[in-house]
Amino acid sequence: MFRTILIANRGEIACRVIRTARRMGIRTVAVFSEADRDALHVRMADEAWYIGRAPARESYLLGDAIIAAAKRAGAEAIHPGYGFLSENAEFAGACMADGIVFIGPPPAAIRAMGSKSAAKALMEKAGVKLVPGYHGAEQDPGFLQAQAETIGYPVLIKASAGGGGKGMRVVENPVDFAAALEVAQGEARASFGDDRVLIERYLTRPRHIEIQVFADTHGNIVHLFERDCSIQRRHQKVIEEAPAPGMDAARRAAMGQAACEAARAIGYVGAGTVEFIAEGDDFFFMEMNTRLQVEHPVTEMITGQDLVEWQLRVAAGEELPSRQQQISLTGHAIEARVYAEDPARDWMPSTGVLNHLRPPQTGPHIRLDTGVRAGDAISVHYDPMIAKLIAWGEDRDAALRHLATALDDYEVAGVRTNLPLLRRIAVEPEFQAGAVDTGFLGRHPRLLAATEDTPPALAFAAALATLLAEGGVANPPGDPHSPWGLANAWRLNGAGYQDLLLRAGAEAHEARVFPGTGGAFTLQLGRARHEILRPEPGTLILDGVRRRIAVARSGDAFTVLADGGSWTVELVDKLHPKTEDRAGGDLLTAPMPGRVVRLLAEPGSEVTRGAVMLVLEAMKVQMRLTAPCDGVVEAVRVAEGDLVEEGAELIRFRPPD
Repeated sequence: MFRTILIANRGEIACRVIRTARRMGIRTVAVFSEADRDALHVRMADEAWYIGRAPARESYLLGDAIIAAAKRAGAEAIHPGYGFLSENAEFAGACMADGIVFIGPPPAAIRAMGSKSAAKALMEKAGVKLVPGYHGAEQDPGFLQAQAETIGYPVLIKASAGGGGKGMRVVENPVDFAAALEVAQGEARASFGDDRVLIERYLTRPRHIEIQVFADTHGNIVHLFERDCSIQRRHQKVIEEAPAPGMDAARRAAMGQAACEAARAIGYVGAGTVEFIAEGDDFFFMEMNTRLQVEHPVTEMITGQDLVEWQLRVAAGEELPSRQQQISLTGHAIEARVYAEDPARDWMPSTGVLNHLRPPQTGPHIRLDTGVRAGDAISVHYDPMIAKLIAWGEDRDAALRHLATALDDYEVAGVRTNLPLLRRIAVEPEFQAGAVDTGFLGRHPRLLAATEDTPPALAFAAALATLLAEGGVANPPGDPHSPWGLANAWRLNGAGYQDLLLRAGAEAHEARVFPGTGGAFTLQLGRARHEILRPEPGTLILDGVRRRIAVARSGDAFTVLADGGSWTVELVDKLHPKTEDRAGGDLLTAPMPGRVVRLLAEPGSEVTRGAVMLVLEAMKVQMRLTAPCDGVVEAVRVAEGDLVEEGAELIRFRPPD
């Protein structure tokens, strides 16, 4: 077994590998970029090496720098995690050339399955059924559009070298094909350094089912059952579970055998996932991921196996720890990916500092894989995942109950998250019945709705209780009885009170607060009056009912987390109101922080509403920003390559001449 390994990755997967390595007595070496100097994986590892600037192409994608760090640190093997260089055959070959073990399949297997087009051609020769489509080398846009016409709309454009939903677009009609192709190719270049795509018929009600396979260097190949990954957004998984709802033993055996044969056909070694698209009684080969998958924890929970340990043992030349007949399935597991993103705003990534983070308690039924702590920043440079929350139960109903409870207990402030969406999915009757397919979220748009702008009285009460607790009584030194030191709204005639203006979302609310004693106060909102007491931090008694709350303050803004919801309440100074940033119909601003990767606007040019002005990239996602009105470009404030903050002015327009 290895004495030292280097993890060529970051975030939760780096932390995940470190935990298993430490349990096995293996020393770990981390690598980090400028943005990750104080990251959790850096702190957890026994040793860490700086490899470059924040952008992945200048750090985590620099194979030579990573191999050099491994050699200097005395690492015998490199674990690539997933993403970045995990499916890069050249990197795997370079490791071997330098005498370092690549903890993954041989380069030939990565090449065979690393290109979706080549993999489909190989599987077609082997007799595995494929979804109708074009998987060839010709990449001329006109030719690809002609292929789409032959296949028939809707079609799916998919990055040939891709994964994780990057470089994928559904096209409903010919008019949208060229624009969708351009965006898909741009994301593919940014994420994988390869803009080749393939075109497939888009199935309307398919399920995404994948089989976990494992092979060693002694000729042994097994599968560890299936995972259903049908709940997706932008073709990236949101919720995964094992086993798949409704899967019978015969179909499980057939899919497992097909997956093992696919692995055997390419001389596979290590952990891999063979992905199928299933509709009705048919299932079609989609792709093979030659790495450990993000969702591998659900397989671990139902089999009781540590797949990272299996990877390390196989890479060290050992046989698989178990044969097929020794692998059993117990219970049900569901994984929810917690992302810093806003589903109500087209899944826009959210950046910022995690100024409050309280995950649910872990135990036999709950597991949490994460790479961040309270105070860490979610930046524009990497994937916006905060954590993977995994629930296990004796059956699917039990797992769902544990998942729903854990999601309600999860508290995050500082960035927008998809937690409200995950909570809604967990209790959606159709999901609870196991009626899942890749179009699930599209059929339930209400699940994506923004949290209501108007918070309940509990949110206002919690914000004000925090404000009062932090304000306290400021008596001048030497005169504890001075009336000028009181902060209790004392008045000469009548009950003391203070009028406040509170903003929640786009709405302003007048509130009247009557301070009491011992941390108590009365809150009047309109005609309603509420009695509030904050007996201790983390709790609030509202109208006689004790509630658990959390409040994160940033200046005059209070993020209140309670009852599974999150609201931001802002205290507005009536005498000194903030000047709102100008963002009218004649101004294009950045909807998220990111990098300008393409600029199409020129000062003086006349444009029509909806015309693409620039392409903004953040967290490996590209967004096409369009003109908000007909007019003339008056000023362009950015250039290609610029990094911009959310709300930054990009382009200003004026009425046409």
